[in-house]
Amino acid sequence: MPASRRQLLSATAAGLAFGGFARLARAGEDDPPVMSAAQIEADPYTSEVRGYGPLRRDPKGLFDLPAGFSYTIVSQAGQTMSDGLIVPQKMDGMGCFALDKDRVVLVRNHELKSIDQDISAFGPGAALSHKLAAGKLFDTTDDGRPLVGGTTSLIYDLKKRTLEAQHLSLVGTVTNCCGGRTPWGSWLSCEETVQSKDVGVKADHGWVFEVPSSLRGVADPVPLKGLGRFRHEAACVDPRTGVVYLTEDSGDGFGLFYRFLPNDRTKLAAGGRLQALGIAKQPTADPRNWDEVYWHTGDWRDVTWIDLDGTDNPYEDLRYRGHAQGAAWFARGEGIFFGDGELYFACTNGGAGKLGQIMRYRPSADEGQAGEADKPGRLQLFVEPTDQKVMEMCDNITVSPWGHLFVCEDKIGGINYLRAVTPQGRTYTIARNAMPGGGDVAANSELAGVCFSPDGTTMFVNIYEPGMTLAVTGPWSRFAA
Repeated sequence: MPASRRQLLSATAAGLAFGGFARLARAGEDDPPVMSAAQIEADPYTSEVRGYGPLRRDPKGLFDLPAGFSYTIVSQAGQTMSDGLIVPQKMDGMGCFALDKDRVVLVRNHELKSIDQDISAFGPGAALSHKLAAGKLFDTTDDGRPLVGGTTSLIYDLKKRTLEAQHLSLVGTVTNCCGGRTPWGSWLSCEETVQSKDVGVKADHGWVFEVPSSLRGVADPVPLKGLGRFRHEAACVDPRTGVVYLTEDSGDGFGLFYRFLPNDRTKLAAGGRLQALGIAKQPTADPRNWDEVYWHTGDWRDVTWIDLDGTDNPYEDLRYRGHAQGAAWFARGEGIFFGDGELYFACTNGGAGKLGQIMRYRPSADEGQAGEADKPGRLQLFVEPTDQKVMEMCDNITVSPWGHLFVCEDKIGGINYLRAVTPQGRTYTIARNAMPGGGDVAANSELAGVCFSPDGTTMFVNIYEPGMTLAVTGPWSRFAA
């Protein structure tokens, strides 16, 4: 996810989050600025199918939705949490888990770096860091300050549409971007960095950490080193096989797509084999479509999986070594989600126009087993937009309970939309971030963390900066092709 736009917004976002941004929850008091019709019309959108109809302007200038839909602000940066700490900023990937018939747990990433002390759970100057129990901090800066990346967990009542509690659930990590749910009810939180020890921090970073959704405190910060050390973006688990699939946001578009074959499918810390995907019998294939068009939307390819060594990546060359062995390049792997027997993953600036790509992978019936070579998994170029009005810079994704793929945008410029894609690959627009960004409508915040309650009634999504989580309800059954 581009740092340049985030830096552009950081000063304004910090002031909003910790300077009384809660006013958004109070109708009629100090309403935020609303984008003008001219600003919205200057960045129009296109839907390939009707979906839920055109977006309606939110009079509070926050989040535009189709008629019949509404949102509730669940949580926002700067609030005091149930543990006495502060809701951090930079809200990114997120997963939703059933707690009981009426309530869910959200586990939410915060993409904070060591310089983000003042917008962390510990508040300005890390003044509240003494509240953290001993042994729960993974790492500190060279001068002993806590690293503030990690996760928060929230309990939300779907029927009452109210937040019951929220607390810090992982800390001491760096740049926790996205992650993924496990079938056993935990969240895999991914560090999108390869920051090395003695470079401002005391431990190597670039790991995946596991956070149980049932936890009511801070998780033991155990890096799952078998899943490799690289710029992790997101992860998902095949419930049939226990195989973990992982994306890499290399920043430069030269990343790999990985899978982890665990020794114990419910204990990822027990180790396993890390592999990278290649195109079968085409070791030089380039699915990005950058320099020349390798394939078209709808095309399928058989794949092969390449064993990797040195996965602790001390020289930050894992992706280059994997590519030299025949692994394919992917352009900034981002969100990933396992649907019905298949998974999807986003490549933010893939495609001939670098507007993004979405891949679909169907595992082999013998995925990770001896017979896999005879019945290989297959990869499809599912979506590659050619018009930025349809979709641009796809990022976090989820599959809705009715099988549509929901896609957050993370544009460097322009207005960020929430899109959706039908199983036939047709795109439509669900929502729009209507908040002016730092005085410049062309740089409003990305959307992130989209996920659904298990009963399908509620969609959750984050506005990355200044930092808030929304719950969206409405007539989801009203979809029209």
